Amino acid sequence: MSISAPALAQGAVPLARRSLAPDLARGVMLLLIAVAHAHMYLSGHPSGFRGYTLDGGTLDRVVAGAQILLVDGRALPMFAALFGYGLVQLSDRRLGAGQSWPEVRRVLRRRSLWLLAFGFCHALLLFFGDILGAYGLVGLVLVGFVRRSDRALFWAAGVAAVLHVIVLALFGLLTATAEKGDTPAAMADPLQAALTRIVGWIGMTPTYFAVSVVPAFLLGIWAARRRLLDEPALHRALLSRVAATGTLIAVAGALPLTLVDTRLWSPTDAVAISVYALHSVTGIAGGLAYAALVGRVAAQGRRRATGTVTRALAACGQWSLTCYLLQSVVFVAIFTPYLGGLATRVGDAAASGIAVLTWLGTVVLAAALSRTGRRGPAETALRRLTYRRAR
Repeated sequence: MSISAPALAQGAVPLARRSLAPDLARGVMLLLIAVAHAHMYLSGHPSGFRGYTLDGGTLDRVVAGAQILLVDGRALPMFAALFGYGLVQLSDRRLGAGQSWPEVRRVLRRRSLWLLAFGFCHALLLFFGDILGAYGLVGLVLVGFVRRSDRALFWAAGVAAVLHVIVLALFGLLTATAEKGDTPAAMADPLQAALTRIVGWIGMTPTYFAVSVVPAFLLGIWAARRRLLDEPALHRALLSRVAATGTLIAVAGALPLTLVDTRLWSPTDAVAISVYALHSVTGIAGGLAYAALVGRVAAQGRRRATGTVTRALAACGQWSLTCYLLQSVVFVAIFTPYLGGLATRVGDAAASGIAVLTWLGTVVLAAALSRTGRRGPAETALRRLTYRRAR
């Protein structure tokens, strides 16, 4: 069965015809996002640079150390790279359907603008650490890089990485003494919490989150041009090198901060801020490595591609926007003082356990509903808003 040009111009590729590796990567990424975010809802304890409690028990410190080493600051650039990758896929489909670049650019910007609006609502209602707004802002401003040369991509990514380090150092100065009780998640008044969340989102989205995602976003565009995840079997050697090298860089860069935030090392403030910046900038390599690793796994053959677990993870990736928002709904219901109230009664280990169960629930939900060809409600809403004017 083929897809006509008009069909491509008006909507997305049917679920059965989507590339496996990008969706699989998004499904795995949502696990990293869940465990990286859950502990941010805890309150009432002093915390380190990455928000983990400094007075937790042994299990809490082990879990925090593992997540700082392997998860924190790695999921965000992985998400950013996949976002850039997806913009190129969308652009290529519409250009292949006969649309001009100005028409395609308008669609991409309209989609990014609506994604920014989704992020605003997410921050207002649920989570102060929303990242949808950052991706919408980056897509809105940097959409032209979809058509820029590889050299321009690499130069811009390098400059963005340097700016990223500077911003992180400044942010580290502000958060060095932060406590969990200062976050909106700890506020008993839901209206006060909402106001605090949205004020923080307005300040943090352009100054911190957007700057943090630009390098990986641009490198994701480069990867999409070479179809590294669409045709992973043709790029096994490159994917293997990126996965191995990026993981090594990310782990080495995360180790100093892991020692600091688990209280195994107590350096001066200047050194602590430096290792915080090192942790985050090497996370770019980690995010790219994880995406490459998923692509390498997807290249192993059709047998794995049709496995039950693989199909379920890919379905979760197809529902990535919906599942991301569902995580926040669950965390608000469980942790906030005005609902479940667990924020002050559990530690980092328990929060991560809840995060894993929440992610598993979204995987099961997406897998069950996608069998009928359904798309996630958030994905459907974003698509209708994006293409309404075009139709």
